[in-house]
Amino acid sequence: MSNNVYVIGASMTRFGRHPDESVKSLTKMAVEAVLKDAGLERQDIQAAWFSNTRQPMLEGQNTIRGQIALRAAGIHSIPIINVENACASGTTAMVQAAAYIKAGLADIVLAVGAEKMYFPDRPEQVAAAFAGGTDIHDREGVLDYIEAIGGERPGPGRSVFMDLYAAQARVHMARFGTTQEDFARIAANTHTHGSQNPNAQYQTPFTVAQVLADKPIVYPFTRAMCAPVSDGAAAVILCSEQMVNKLGRARAVRLAACQLMSTMVREKDDYEHHIGRLAANAAYSTAGIDPADIDVVEVHDATAFSTLQQIENLQLCQPGEVGRLLQEGAFKLGGRTPVNPSGGLLAKGHPVGATGLAQIYELVTQLRGEAGSRQVEGARIAAAENGGGFLGVEEGVTAVTILASLTN
Repeated sequence: MSNNVYVIGASMTRFGRHPDESVKSLTKMAVEAVLKDAGLERQDIQAAWFSNTRQPMLEGQNTIRGQIALRAAGIHSIPIINVENACASGTTAMVQAAAYIKAGLADIVLAVGAEKMYFPDRPEQVAAAFAGGTDIHDREGVLDYIEAIGGERPGPGRSVFMDLYAAQARVHMARFGTTQEDFARIAANTHTHGSQNPNAQYQTPFTVAQVLADKPIVYPFTRAMCAPVSDGAAAVILCSEQMVNKLGRARAVRLAACQLMSTMVREKDDYEHHIGRLAANAAYSTAGIDPADIDVVEVHDATAFSTLQQIENLQLCQPGEVGRLLQEGAFKLGGRTPVNPSGGLLAKGHPVGATGLAQIYELVTQLRGEAGSRQVEGARIAAAENGGGFLGVEEGVTAVTILASLTN
């Protein structure tokens, strides 16, 4: 019996600020779209995983979030599992759903993530929700780490994560000669990609000069280099080998690997053992590929520095080479290995519980050859990096997924 798992349906809503939508309505939109994409009915779904991180703090819905949201979408009377794993919650839901199939417990399962984050009347709660992505009992330790690597204590009105990423970016600048213009070029590429994505929160192309001239957030970042607050939902339907043979393989994509890891204890400058690099190595080994085999990538770009960091962790180049390769166009559409053709978090948006599954949606669309003007020509193997939280000196959790076209 084959242990392969396939993505046979993928969907996402438009990301953005949707004051008139709810977790329920966003979930319903994503579920209806993914069922249509897979050519299935609600009764075909045998189990479901629901990813959400903010509803308990922002709305008080502490439990049975998935049962409530999915019931409104017409999914009920089956196993429904709620998942929270910071910004990697969506990918974590998919990992668990795939394991359920591999265990022989079901042939068709759903993973859906939905997040409602835009509450202009609740700024303190929104800020507290982001702060909860670190160890709240070691707040001083986080601030000490930021200062120890040359950063500054967080200013008012911004997430502590912006200061964490900014401090790490400055370390990279000092060590490898990376420049603010490098980060601006990353953001300009990403926003330009997002201008071709009808589901992106922001669809305005940027030049490097425009990125640099945008509102300063914390050096070296301007607003265009930082992910926005977003609402939205995304979903995938997975199936077994037996079921994909029955339903048809024409638009199916194989889940070649998905490695989920948590923070390890390491020295802050021990990049060889960064969680992102370790997860990537494990995923490559499972999938039986090398970094050079990857045709298209989605990374968790909470900031433009995150893009650079994960390009290095995925070993698409050597540390310190990103700046030169950016100038050569290696990571934009039409380049050697396009990164974030969706517009990434910077342009597409970042509704936390949906983010990881939206990455999968983009890559499935690319591998099917259905991405339109942002299509990566000849895409056959794709990688996604989805990280979340902060603990010690790195992300609290990171997942690296490898997807493979069946038309090789």
